Amino acid sequence: MTDITNPIYNDANKAREHLEALHWPNGPVCPHCGNYDGERITKLKGKSTRPGVYKCNECAKPFSVTVGTIFEDSKIPLSKWLLAFRLLNGGKKGFSAHELHRALGITYKSAWFMAHRIREAMKSEAPDPMGGYGRAIEADETYVGGKDKNRHVSKRTATKGSKLSEKMAVVSLVERGGDVRSFHVANVTGPLLRNILVTNADRGSWLMTDEHSGYKAVGKEFTGHGVVAHSRGEYGRHGVFHTNTIENFFSIFKRGVIGTYHHISEAHLRRYTVEFDFRYNTRKLTDTERTAEAIKGARGKRLMYRQPSPLAA
Repeated sequence: MTDITNPIYNDANKAREHLEALHWPNGPVCPHCGNYDGERITKLKGKSTRPGVYKCNECAKPFSVTVGTIFEDSKIPLSKWLLAFRLLNGGKKGFSAHELHRALGITYKSAWFMAHRIREAMKSEAPDPMGGYGRAIEADETYVGGKDKNRHVSKRTATKGSKLSEKMAVVSLVERGGDVRSFHVANVTGPLLRNILVTNADRGSWLMTDEHSGYKAVGKEFTGHGVVAHSRGEYGRHGVFHTNTIENFFSIFKRGVIGTYHHISEAHLRRYTVEFDFRYNTRKLTDTERTAEAIKGARGKRLMYRQPSPLAA
């Protein structure tokens, strides 16, 4: 089944079996010592043992499929977790914590924290450089935040004529026909733009940008640098020189911010960019396939309200 009537979204045991199939396609793996020898792992079946618990005969420790994942020690049923994954991956513009709280019948605080855990699962670890010879990468920046004139007088801090002093900057790179990567940055400067580009993009690529001065120097390090002058009303040239792909991504991102989330804290903006990046990068998958990919990313990314202190007793 491929819709939200699937039993994995309302039966905790079916949800656990689905999670085991995704995380352990070749059988149980001990998260404590890495043992994957099926003959050295025993499934516990005692009357007092909850379903899905195994014991590793190498390290003598019990475990389940949730150990070492964002689901570990959660009091929320796995079926609700999987439904939350499905809802966040089912629409281009996201799914707010208030919507999750109402849809799942949990508190807003739990829904908010659950959503951030899911975004952590969507994060790609150590991705390969984007682009390459014969490929084009578009780079651009956008700004997130309300207009200063709409703020309470006591919160207006922008200088006269400035529209960006209180907005949060996001720089994104997109490979045409490929993936996007976004970064929340404090300021959009030449050195910062260069660092983002040279650490994420293959310099054999063609770089496509607008006329922002910060791209001028780093553009010389690439095979070629195409520039469109938006200030003069130029948005494309010869069908090759343009930043329309990244502008399209920004339009989806902004619709999500304005229409779904309404307000995003600067402290968490990077997680929201991860969410939109993930959905864009998996756009060719079905909602069910995208959800499965996100669930696979839940391992090794446990997120807590507070990290435990090493000095705690």
